Formats: sequence, C-alpha cells, structure tokens
Amino acid sequence: MRATITVDDELFEKAKTYTGLEQESEVFAVALKALIAHRAAQELAKLGGTEPQLQPIPRRRSA
Repeated sequence: MRATITVDDELFEKAKTYTGLEQESEVFAVALKALIAHRAAQELAKLGGTEPQLQPIPRRRSA
C-alpha cells in the first residue's frame, strides 16, 4: 500500500534511532506493529484476567 503522510522530522529521527532502522517503510511497519500490539494488550487487560473457579496450581516446592 502506498500513502503520503506528513510526519514531524524530529519524531521520525527518534524512531529511526530507537529502532536502528534506516528504511522509512520499515520504521512505519515497526511503529504500526507496536501500536497494534499495545492496543491488543489493552483490550486483553480489559477482560479482567481473573478465573474464580481456577484450582490452585501444584508447585514443586512449598512456599
């Protein structure tokens, strides 16, 4: 897909520095993947993460 966008030069340079990438398309691909992963984690956290019916997991050592 091709797109024309305007991005703050300083912001883009920071992204290139942090990722170590030189290709503009790679920087944007990494940024989009990070955004999607972050949002997916937020959605997962909204689910609560509890299971009241879960039985205790046996451990090899007692606490």
